[in-house]
Amino acid sequence: MAENRGPITQLAAVIGSPVAHSLSPAIMNAAFAAADLDWTFIAHEVAEGNAVKALDWARRDGLIGLSVTMPHKGAVAAAVDELSDVADRLVAVNCVVIEGDHLIGHNTDGGGFIDGLAHDSGLDPAGRRAVVVGAGGAARAVVHALGTAGAVDIAVINRTPARAEAAAALAGEVGRVATAEAVEGADLVVNATPVGMGPDDQAVPVDPDLMNPGQVAVDLIYHPLATPWVATLRERGIEAHGGLSMLIFQAARAFTHWTGREAPVAAMEQAARAELAARAAD
Repeated sequence: MAENRGPITQLAAVIGSPVAHSLSPAIMNAAFAAADLDWTFIAHEVAEGNAVKALDWARRDGLIGLSVTMPHKGAVAAAVDELSDVADRLVAVNCVVIEGDHLIGHNTDGGGFIDGLAHDSGLDPAGRRAVVVGAGGAARAVVHALGTAGAVDIAVINRTPARAEAAAALAGEVGRVATAEAVEGADLVVNATPVGMGPDDQAVPVDPDLMNPGQVAVDLIYHPLATPWVATLRERGIEAHGGLSMLIFQAARAFTHWTGREAPVAAMEQAARAELAARAAD
């Protein structure tokens, strides 16, 4: 793993499109500062189809690591030299460790979700029943992570049955395709769709009437911090959390991959919340 070896500032970056509004630079630069590392982190716009060129740039310019966001996670998975078991299973990379010319692809999204869930609610998925709404990249990472963490039933709800089946399969024997009625028997309900993200989007991914106190809900959307769904559930006495902790903890895992050190999570969370507050004030 990379170490801070001298006075030359080390460079890491997030690649994606669009990427200008990514919170990653604020989060990662706060982490580097808290760890007293002379490293800096930038957002690098990379158009779809140019992921391989971005990897060549990272090698050539001696970057120590990359974060990868949409639309490049699949393309990077196909182009790196080595994949972790999780990244290979998901066919998606969100973190690249650069060791000389050797690129190692990881996926920290699912682990970040589990870490964030523990941070926010203390919930251990082992032995629990979960529902995941959605079947995209984030949903797939969550389904896989919940299966690995020992959930006994993972129901996937999605409008496209084939996508739901593919996502549910990532949980192994405990994964299944379901309808909204599965929510009533769940311990944990996760929204992994963009429903409720827009400033005027008052839609909800799951009917709040299907849920009751004692359940835990997580909306992977982090901006706004509380979507209409989260706000409604809280008003009804149901524990509900946004997706900011998943974002922070997946970044924390990337930090550890790059540095070999425990991530300064408190500093990362403070920076993320400050950045979101500043944007809301603009």
